Amino acid sequence: MSELGRSCGRYFEEFQIGDALETRGRTITESDVMQFAGLSGDYNQLHTDAEYASETMFGERIAHGLLGLSIASGLSSRLGFAEGTVEAFVSLDWRFRAPIKLGDTIRAQLEVVRKKEMARLGGGFVVFDVVVLNQEDQTVQKGNWTLLIKGAP
Repeated sequence: MSELGRSCGRYFEEFQIGDALETRGRTITESDVMQFAGLSGDYNQLHTDAEYASETMFGERIAHGLLGLSIASGLSSRLGFAEGTVEAFVSLDWRFRAPIKLGDTIRAQLEVVRKKEMARLGGGFVVFDVVVLNQEDQTVQKGNWTLLIKGAP
């Protein structure tokens, strides 16, 4: 593929340990939570019933943890660093540290922490340390994502 026809994603060799990226923010809405409940089938009252949720330790409805993870993944993909070069989302090790409330604005910070060449797969694994923060810079989720990235042609 010529340079002109190349995707905007980075190849495995172009990632360096310590490379850091940050996404834009996105505000979590009532609509997000209800659509995720419908899509996932998870209608847990903690997410969908204001009366019930008011009696919980959070005192209000909160977003699904997996909704936060999904939005962080989507925000990250919009950065374009893996567009056309990612082969697979291989694994994740994830922690849910604090609730994401309706109206919170979340963003993700990513840093390359490990690389492993996998010539037989045509590239290599890139491991990102990912932190999801709310508008108060509080860590709400964090962990590692491992992606299989194409090698340069």
